[in-house]
Amino acid sequence: MKNIVLFGAGKSATCLIEYLSRICLENQWALYVADNNPEALKRKLAGQTCVRFVQANAQNNVELDPLIEKADLVISLLPPGLHVLVARSCLNKSKNLLTASYIDENIRLLQQEIENRGLLFLGEMGLDPGIDHMSAMSIVDRIQAEGGKISSFRSHTGGLVAPESDDNPWHYKISWNPRNVVRAGATGAVFKENNQIRRVPYQHLFEYSGTVIDGLGGSYAWYPNRDSLEYISVYGLEEAHTFLRTTLRHPDFCRAWKDIVAAKLTDEVQPIARSVKTINEWSTSIRRYINDFNKPLFDFLGLFEDVPLPADSLTSADVLQFLIESKWKMKEQDKDLIIMVHELVYTLGQKKYSLKSSLSVKGENSTQTAMAKTVGLPLGIAARLILENKISLHGLHIPVRPEIYRPVLKELESLEIRFHETVS
Repeated sequence: MKNIVLFGAGKSATCLIEYLSRICLENQWALYVADNNPEALKRKLAGQTCVRFVQANAQNNVELDPLIEKADLVISLLPPGLHVLVARSCLNKSKNLLTASYIDENIRLLQQEIENRGLLFLGEMGLDPGIDHMSAMSIVDRIQAEGGKISSFRSHTGGLVAPESDDNPWHYKISWNPRNVVRAGATGAVFKENNQIRRVPYQHLFEYSGTVIDGLGGSYAWYPNRDSLEYISVYGLEEAHTFLRTTLRHPDFCRAWKDIVAAKLTDEVQPIARSVKTINEWSTSIRRYINDFNKPLFDFLGLFEDVPLPADSLTSADVLQFLIESKWKMKEQDKDLIIMVHELVYTLGQKKYSLKSSLSVKGENSTQTAMAKTVGLPLGIAARLILENKISLHGLHIPVRPEIYRPVLKELESLEIRFHETVS
């Protein structure tokens, strides 16, 4: 009997828990789900017979280590900063680890020890990062195997609201970690465009940069996502004159959010002055950015309401998170929408081609979201493949190798998560 231990049961965990419970039932394995919120977890686990709930705090080694000790495989859906605590315990107990988050410097520092112990730590195994890597590499490897030379690569991903549930001026609702929404883009971005390295600071990131049209004809604005340059060599696209990874939002969102950033309402470092007692007083810095376009968006968010600040809000980011969680909350039957589009230009023989590969996934309701499907299912599939010894890599990896992305993409297709490609 094999044991899977999952840390974290937030918004993105629903479909992962369902998938893992199914494969555990089929294989007579056990799934342990550890989280700090017992009531929310019990609701998620209703009817799951082979799942065992454990209330645990990952920051407490007394609670963390015994769970990892019994695991054959560990999955972390905790906030990114906590992954390293799980990772260190996995090293001590010689356990393989999966996460959906970007591999940060704290995890990279463990790389040699991971290799020395013959373990597999597989990160960036969700949606973005995750499905974006796997689907992009399947295209890149295929073109290069045919002798093609890729000159331009652009990859766009957005967690959006489905048209039938789009009923607010921001055209956005929360389907994933709200703190990550507040702080999205905080590190700025860097990418390669027409053989020039472009660095975009946070305060300019949400300025309207361009549009992308998905395979169904939807039009979205994009803003650059983090450091694209680190993936150029990973993807084997050193010769490309353009390499860019972006995040998709509605154009109205980007135009108003850039003013939110400029007013420093996303700051999570500077404490709010003690003299500030209401949200209306807190948001004073946004007033210089008010115009006919963005005032309805600011009004909807409640920035000018003369109500007390939330009791536990220490910084502006705390207040903003409180507001978006209440104003952008998904209603029970709301549906979210995942859009991913890869745009490549390449030369094969004497001809130049333009390729567009598009993914569109719609959620079922506020629990069975498209975000939960596309973040959780790749993790679940990879977990099964590892436990069945169908992935036998060792070391620190992201899913850009064929032995990972081929079987995972194949199973995702069987679960109605598939790309549609056009070439001209």
